Amino acid sequence: MIRALVAHGVFYAYDVEVAGSDFLEAGRLARELDDRWRLSQILASQAMAGMMVGDPAAIIAAGPEGRDLAESIGDDFNARRCRLSLGILHLYRGEMTRATALFRDLAAEAKAARDPFTWVAALVNEVFTLAWMGDVRGAQAAVNAVVEEGAQLGEFIDRIVYAAIGLIRLAEGDPAAAREAYEVALQRTPQTPGTATAYGLAPLAPLACGDVTTARRWADEGVAVAQGISLVAALSCRARVEIACGEGELAGCDAREALAIATELHGYVVTVPDAIECLAYLAGDSGNHREAARLFGAADAARLRTNISRLKTLDADHERRLSAVRDSLGEQDFQAAWDEGAALTIDEAIAYVRRRRGERKRPSEGWASLTPTELDVVKLAGEGLGNKEIASRLLISPRTVQAHLSHVYSKLGISSRVQLAQEASRHS
Repeated sequence: MIRALVAHGVFYAYDVEVAGSDFLEAGRLARELDDRWRLSQILASQAMAGMMVGDPAAIIAAGPEGRDLAESIGDDFNARRCRLSLGILHLYRGEMTRATALFRDLAAEAKAARDPFTWVAALVNEVFTLAWMGDVRGAQAAVNAVVEEGAQLGEFIDRIVYAAIGLIRLAEGDPAAAREAYEVALQRTPQTPGTATAYGLAPLAPLACGDVTTARRWADEGVAVAQGISLVAALSCRARVEIACGEGELAGCDAREALAIATELHGYVVTVPDAIECLAYLAGDSGNHREAARLFGAADAARLRTNISRLKTLDADHERRLSAVRDSLGEQDFQAAWDEGAALTIDEAIAYVRRRRGERKRPSEGWASLTPTELDVVKLAGEGLGNKEIASRLLISPRTVQAHLSHVYSKLGISSRVQLAQEASRHS
């Protein structure tokens, strides 16, 4: 029974309620039997599932206990799995230096123990962490190690390496090379809940190359499949794309929603400063320069506190917007407003943003709430195309099409394609 529950929980890892229920029941049974080895495996699987769906609470609930139990009984493999999840927890909290040190130590230990899964997972997460910190050289060295020694893991290595290279190229300011890498990764593995974190910033590559259409499509796909902490990055990234599309109201809603999720999950991932910067850009665009300067200061302070660097690909646009606000206010007033924002902790900055939220917001339901990609899916579904055909037309995966349709059904309060066709006909 325990084995079946764990297997079911692992299979449905992306369904938080199902997996959580399975692991809790399996853990209860293992405790009743005083089966410490089985409990060690259950806690490690539970922590790993929390890592996969971006759920810090699930990691906290299982990771520390699982690590301590596994170490006490000599279960080194599951101890490493728990430590891997705790490294991800440091990332979620914006504790980049601690995360890097843990991943580096874990990779060395796993390699010595001939544990290829943990070795690769730790090294790949070190790559992403270093890139987010702006250490392009260190990230490149780590990804080279994965390429040189990780061939035995086949396609997993192939796709994750290209996503990592895409992020490294964004970090060093080469959007064309970043786009090329992400395109290879997406060809081999479309956006899914399992790739949401790796592909979270991918839309920034075509955006920086001037291809707003592709950037918007990738961004919508990312939001459609992302869960938990990964959704913070997906929403923050889409907010930047929406700003470029001139959709300021939608961008503001996405940026604020990203910050709300970050607060709810207690995760200050790499894109929290980005979300605050997006709101600064919108304030500047609307002529509220003092508010923009205050938000610029808050975002900069958040980067300093977390050791998260801005991707060089974004620097030119950021400096242009920052200079415009400074010139409009004058140096003295700009600095005063900046200092007000910089004095805020990350929690205080997010609370400030949420208090300042305007009355207008993106509808949460109804036809007006549908994104451009969702509208494209609706149009093709209305023409009688199946998911595979829609996926082929839009260059996305059938699973992403289904995710879009699920969101559309929920927003419109319907449950079938017949009803969807009727709604589409009414709004055509």
